[in-house]
Amino acid sequence: MGHVQTDEVLNLLQEVSEAVIEPRFRALADSEVMEKNPGDLVTVADREAEVEITRRLTAAYPDALLVGEEAVSADSAALHAAGDADHWFTIDPVDGTRNFVHGSQDYAVMVAELRGREVVRSWIWQPEHKLAYVAERGAGAWCGDRRLEIPTRDEQNPRGRTSRRARVGTALGDFSPLELTWASCGIDYPKLAENACDYVLYGSVMPWDHAPGSLLVAEAGGVTTYDDGATYDPTTTRSPLLASGSQAISADVLSAWDGAPV
Repeated sequence: MGHVQTDEVLNLLQEVSEAVIEPRFRALADSEVMEKNPGDLVTVADREAEVEITRRLTAAYPDALLVGEEAVSADSAALHAAGDADHWFTIDPVDGTRNFVHGSQDYAVMVAELRGREVVRSWIWQPEHKLAYVAERGAGAWCGDRRLEIPTRDEQNPRGRTSRRARVGTALGDFSPLELTWASCGIDYPKLAENACDYVLYGSVMPWDHAPGSLLVAEAGGVTTYDDGATYDPTTTRSPLLASGSQAISADVLSAWDGAPV
């Protein structure tokens, strides 16, 4: 059905969020929170939002492969098919579900559009913060109507975050000790792009978590790589992963990392 305008996809996410997700924020019944695996939470908001986002994207792009977090949790076939897909989307209906369940405003709704291994557009909607981050390959990264500028960073002592609580307070080389991430990639990557930190180390790598933010950061002057410096590939679940605010910081962190566990 052709190319759907970038703002139309953002509107879709905002409408689904307003109808399905936000009314349940700090209002979830015990029966509306489940565990997919021990400690891995899912709610009725995740599931209902993904169904509706999937339905609407399928109507717009009937030939595209849709890779949603909750659908893959039930059947991993779509994730495996992504490696051969020419055109596909990732869907993370509530990124930061644990935050959402515990009443933290740090959660997001995320979608990325990919052509093969390349993320071409991405959308991150933070419902409680009312912030929309959108990126298009080659056209920049935006927060609402404001284009994200490439920030000046302290490359001598970059500020790092880690998704692993066991690594909080430890340091890579002579860098400052690592702090904990915001526990949601839909918050972390925008924070990185906006210069609230300089690099983030991740141990868990699923495309719906990292495809959207990796493009946002790239369009704001950063880069997302593996521990050997290879560029992030959304069609794999290889880990660990390093998102950096600049090429120079990425090189310095990789040198200091040198095989240390995430």
